[in-house]
Amino acid sequence: MLSRLDPSWIVVDLTSEADLEHSLSPVYPRALLKKGSAGRAVIAAAPDTAEPSGVLSFGLCWLEYLRKREPRLTIDGLSLFLPKGREGETALRLRFLDPLAARYDLFTYGENGLVDPSDPMDNGNLDTRLDVFRSPEPRVEYWIERLCARSDAETVTNPDGSVSVRLRGVEFARSAGPEVLFGLKKRALLHEGTLSEARRLCSAIAEARRDDSGNREHPLYRTQPERWLESQVRAKIGELDATLRTSPVYGQVPAVAGTERGVIDLLAADTRGRLTVLELKASADLHLPLQALDYWIRVQWHVERGEFTGRGYFPGVALTQDPPRLLLVSPALEFHPTTETILRYFSPRIPVERIGVAADWRRDLRVMFRALGAETPD
Repeated sequence: MLSRLDPSWIVVDLTSEADLEHSLSPVYPRALLKKGSAGRAVIAAAPDTAEPSGVLSFGLCWLEYLRKREPRLTIDGLSLFLPKGREGETALRLRFLDPLAARYDLFTYGENGLVDPSDPMDNGNLDTRLDVFRSPEPRVEYWIERLCARSDAETVTNPDGSVSVRLRGVEFARSAGPEVLFGLKKRALLHEGTLSEARRLCSAIAEARRDDSGNREHPLYRTQPERWLESQVRAKIGELDATLRTSPVYGQVPAVAGTERGVIDLLAADTRGRLTVLELKASADLHLPLQALDYWIRVQWHVERGEFTGRGYFPGVALTQDPPRLLLVSPALEFHPTTETILRYFSPRIPVERIGVAADWRRDLRVMFRALGAETPD
């Protein structure tokens, strides 16, 4: 592939070796090109890569590493190579990076070995969907009120009108049309004869999923830590940001198509009517910043078109068209070391903030630090 670019560039480094110290993956081959005192970072996603979009996170880490390693070179940017037809998500992300921080060139390649330049502005169509918000059916509300009585269970209403019933993030019941089904794996219909069984299940989850549990290896304690963190954030969102309205808080709105993201997307509004995107992650994840960007892009797209109000979201709130704020929320010691590096390349039009919470967030949600953009926390 490199031979098909400008032949005046000389390949001085080409590797696919893992470099854990600098968060460089063997899955994405990388190179350094040189022409006089100029340099260019290059990275590629192999044809059989399960997640080709991951190339950009590792590419930015590679670019930053080379700039520090080669101080005599002016490394102006990053060239990315992806399999043809799988470049869309990366192209979309590139539109929202800072053009003053680096130059980005995108190329695609096919089975025939041909390499073609790809303009991010002419690529990466946005795949997003914002459903009309529907209220739950009265019969559903009746049964859920009875199920949740005298418990710590919480309810989350989805855009389609279904209601998820959870205990510290573990869903154990959900409405389906006018009915409510309960269970962890196999689900049963909730009615007068099964109500006691459903309440016993709720109690069992509550016992296993205590912050002071004596058995932290229990499957119910270990499962879905992001959902547990979400539960805490929903209950104490004012602890993260006092300007945020406590209700409503929507999850995965708008929907993001594709594989399981591994992060929780929440959407709230502040007292001025400005939307705020919250991305939650309970453990270190190099891809968190760009996954958060994916969601922010979609929210911004719908904000610009005034679609949240028109489709029934945030009733009674006069929403502004200001760019949404982006909050990355994680245990303070669980932000990946590359987070600041990747955020350094974000466009300044994206108001991003990191919020680190205490390690005992399961017991109490407490903020340990706040950092704007790529700032280093105090």
